[in-house]
Amino acid sequence: MKGIEIKDKFYLDGEPFQLISGAIHYFRIVPQYWRDRLEKLRAMGCNTVETYIPWNMHEPKKGCFTFEGILDIERFINLAKEIGLHVVLRPSPYICAEWELGGLPAWLLKEDGMRFRCTYEPYQKAVKEYYDVLMPYLKPFMYDNGGPVIMMQVENEYGYYGDDTQYMEWMRDLIRSYDIKVPLFTSDGPFPDAFPLGKVDGLLQTGNFGSRAEERFNFMKQYVDGPLACMEFWLGWFDNWGCGEHHTTSAEENTKDFAYMLDHGNVNIYMFIGGTNFGFMNGSNYYDELTPDVTSYDYDAILTEDGQITEKYTSFQNEIKKRFGLPDIKLSSNITRKAYGSFDKKGYVSLWDAVEVIGEKHYSKYPVSMEKLDQSYGYILYHTSLSKIQGIGEVRLFDANDRAKIYVDRKELTTLYDRQLLEPHKVEPVLMTPGEDTTMDILVENMGRVNFGPFMARQRKGIDGPVTINTHQHFDYDIYTLPLDNIEKLEFGDNVKVAEEPGFHKFIVNVDEKADTFINMEGWGKGCVFLNGFNLGRFWEIGPQVSLYIPAPLLKDGENEIVIFETEGKSKDYIVLEDKPNLGPVKK
Repeated sequence: MKGIEIKDKFYLDGEPFQLISGAIHYFRIVPQYWRDRLEKLRAMGCNTVETYIPWNMHEPKKGCFTFEGILDIERFINLAKEIGLHVVLRPSPYICAEWELGGLPAWLLKEDGMRFRCTYEPYQKAVKEYYDVLMPYLKPFMYDNGGPVIMMQVENEYGYYGDDTQYMEWMRDLIRSYDIKVPLFTSDGPFPDAFPLGKVDGLLQTGNFGSRAEERFNFMKQYVDGPLACMEFWLGWFDNWGCGEHHTTSAEENTKDFAYMLDHGNVNIYMFIGGTNFGFMNGSNYYDELTPDVTSYDYDAILTEDGQITEKYTSFQNEIKKRFGLPDIKLSSNITRKAYGSFDKKGYVSLWDAVEVIGEKHYSKYPVSMEKLDQSYGYILYHTSLSKIQGIGEVRLFDANDRAKIYVDRKELTTLYDRQLLEPHKVEPVLMTPGEDTTMDILVENMGRVNFGPFMARQRKGIDGPVTINTHQHFDYDIYTLPLDNIEKLEFGDNVKVAEEPGFHKFIVNVDEKADTFINMEGWGKGCVFLNGFNLGRFWEIGPQVSLYIPAPLLKDGENEIVIFETEGKSKDYIVLEDKPNLGPVKK
């Protein structure tokens, strides 16, 4: 029989099939390196690649879809097939994945009262309109149509989120309505409070866990009538800003669990390679406090962030080899690292001088959030006159996320972060004379929307409520949206001294041989880095991550422009490009 069936085990074209898979997120790796990562996956002995599909990237604005460049799923899937890999797709509207808003598009939050991941008509309508484009795009790649896609996921870890079975059944039926015939599955934590809630009739239940494989599989046997599969075998973990150390796990313990699953079921390694949260795409968690994730998604995975083979790779490969042998795969890429040295600053422009050039200006009587102004990511600046105010002793921002820097006449007054935004904040008293042209600016940064749990629906960024000064509401704002997607418009001056205000710093890097490299951000405060207009991601002096990864394909022969946007007034007159990453001290 043609296709994949789920009985006591998986059967592919009538023959028993064991899923030995690794996760590679195409959207976290430059397309020029997809082949290298896929070849390494196949050479390790895996027969399948798994990937999420991020809704927020493919429909960045409502009704505007893109499948090009780093989002060219067709190319990724065809490469996998060419290399001899099957494909598991996880096109859930929600993907978690330590990704901005769990992959949900920020424009959903423009609507007052939006509810995610439940039987709520406006949300379901948006999902269906997305799937009306996505599913016909994916259908030719299904196994029954000659493609390599053998399974797809419905939702993701829903048992951790809610118990709306009607919604999950609606999701299942929606996917089937596009004549998708490959098996569908769910994935949940194998624990009493999560696993049963994710169950849907007609779908295979799989588990997500990172240790104690035998115990987890034994738990799943109570619920699963079919093959046992760990759809996310977490062999590492992610880092958040301020966590102190780069998380790592024991290769020896990982290998023991992996070997057990090879002998007793099916496994998808999360992650085979983590890659990078380029741009502003890192997610956050919120338990007792906001913990935004760093730019690197190295994850202590099988391959490093930049694709280097690790001890875990060799150990896992040996386990597969002992049981199944290895395919004859020759790696076709020769990827190298290089230290390019130091480069002096060539120009600078203050944010205050640039805001009219790169910001879109809006007037509002009261502050409004990014989403209300059709902005999803980056920064937003609220500018107002204080001509009616005699002084400032206390400031409060209502319904504000995530980090706000407040300036009076371009001099920093205070910085508020997370829970500091919830309460009145005393400041060093500022006195002024009514009628004078005193101004206040509030620069608010979206540090990455929460990607897990009930806080997701409360992720409007910027200021979504009043601003009070000395307990009274303050009105009349010029609001500048700053997604920083147009920095080519910047006009740099030749001032290269260390600046003590938010601004953009320009460097020119000459390259005669393109190789992977890492920009060391030690000595810089907080902000993001652009290479030839491409947003490499965020940095922050609190660490643990110190350097940012620059893949060679992003470099040009000859001159390359690096622009650093820095908000704390902490910078250097030079940058250094090194041949090794620095993700911070290692945490075992």
